[in-house]
Amino acid sequence: MMRVGTRFASFFVLTMAYVGCRGDETTPSTGPDGAAAGSGAGTGGAAGAAGSTGTGGTGGNSGVGGTGGNASGTGGATPRDASADPPDARGIDAPVVTGPRFCDRPGSVRFTASGTTVVPGDAGADKLAYLQLPAGFCAHYFANVPNTRQMRFAPGGELFVASPTKGTTGGGNGGRAAIVILPDDNGDGVADSTITFIDNLPATQGILFTKDHFYYQNDTAIWRMPYARGARAPTASELVANVTIFPSDLHWPKTLDEADDGTIYVGNGGNDGDSCLPGRPFMGGILQLDGTAGGTPVAKGFRNPIAVRCQRGHNLCFAAELAKDYSAMGEVGGREKIAPIRAGDDWGFPCCYGRDLPEAPNQDCSTIVPEDVAFLIGDTPFAFDFEPGKWAAPYTGSLFIPLHGAAGSWNGARVVAVSVDPATGIPGRGSDLLMSNQGAVTDFATGWDDKTYGHGRPAAITFAPDGRMFLGNDNDGSIVWIAPLDLE
Repeated sequence: MMRVGTRFASFFVLTMAYVGCRGDETTPSTGPDGAAAGSGAGTGGAAGAAGSTGTGGTGGNSGVGGTGGNASGTGGATPRDASADPPDARGIDAPVVTGPRFCDRPGSVRFTASGTTVVPGDAGADKLAYLQLPAGFCAHYFANVPNTRQMRFAPGGELFVASPTKGTTGGGNGGRAAIVILPDDNGDGVADSTITFIDNLPATQGILFTKDHFYYQNDTAIWRMPYARGARAPTASELVANVTIFPSDLHWPKTLDEADDGTIYVGNGGNDGDSCLPGRPFMGGILQLDGTAGGTPVAKGFRNPIAVRCQRGHNLCFAAELAKDYSAMGEVGGREKIAPIRAGDDWGFPCCYGRDLPEAPNQDCSTIVPEDVAFLIGDTPFAFDFEPGKWAAPYTGSLFIPLHGAAGSWNGARVVAVSVDPATGIPGRGSDLLMSNQGAVTDFATGWDDKTYGHGRPAAITFAPDGRMFLGNDNDGSIVWIAPLDLE
């Protein structure tokens, strides 16, 4: 995808870096929603599946381009209840209730080689008229939580959402100062209600489920409480750590995740104007929650590690780093990046923009860690997650990243996919530093930056274990899910 914006090129090692407006520090503009999505699903569909009990029905879900209703089954398939499924190895993220294929549910906007159709029967499809996906996928409106900043699935399948009110780098308004729950008990693909789980949390973003506990951020403090499958009311909390090693009033979010080996990492933001000090002490970086009062530093040299996420199966964790404003000017070569979390790594800020690119005079930047996945300053990777193995190639196991886009223009707001080596779990090498995608980076979902300012910007992402991708929007609060047409 080629994009034109207020960015100027300078050659740097792998590709070229560009300057753009900061995409993560802005107050949103508003505008009317786009026109309603096209409607008119076909009348065909797959034959009814046989099951062990019940009587198959006649007719059925609207298909795309067929010539008849679903055939009668000889015992129609019975919806599967998530409570009967075993949890994963860590005891979390059990599947939600399933029934027919997700993209057959009313309100699904289906993208096919022959065009876009809508499954009739739900009023939410018009909210997705702007969205563009590859053929073979659908999108569905799920809920609205103002200033959605992070989402995680509970062991029982409920979606938890962090909605802060403290001034955030995304510019979202109307937050609830709370962590809320969005259950879908009837499995229709739309949240049944919005349940306040914990309130009075103006500065919350990081949330995490482990095997036995729910962790959450309250400003500099990380708390946890025992959590049992299906719980929708909090229990007594205990303080895990108070991360005050280097406070930032602007980059206050502290996202966290658990590695396969049980290590919990948390991000800590620095400030744009931080000075390069002798010895490069820890300011912005990644810490480990290990029982110490404030956590133990693991990796340093970050300006704003806005998201932390672990890839399952290889004991690997990563951070999304938002680099210094306007640091792509001239020959400095700043860029956003996805950074692996490894003990002892130094990513350079505020002394270096990158390897061999000093920000401060007389700095040796030869040992700064080079990145494999990089983005234009202003594209702003706000979050990321890994596809859990439910999607077909070329997206199986891929890293998906919502890009928040540039301030003012929202240019570059989209979701990209990055291929991941299945043997190592390492994302492929790629970037969009040439004003178009290079290497392992490809556009997946687009439409937010259509100059109308009517659709907000993608900010949060999490995959449900059943394979659906959930996207949260901090500017207009909308939460949608995306799935392959054949996912069930």
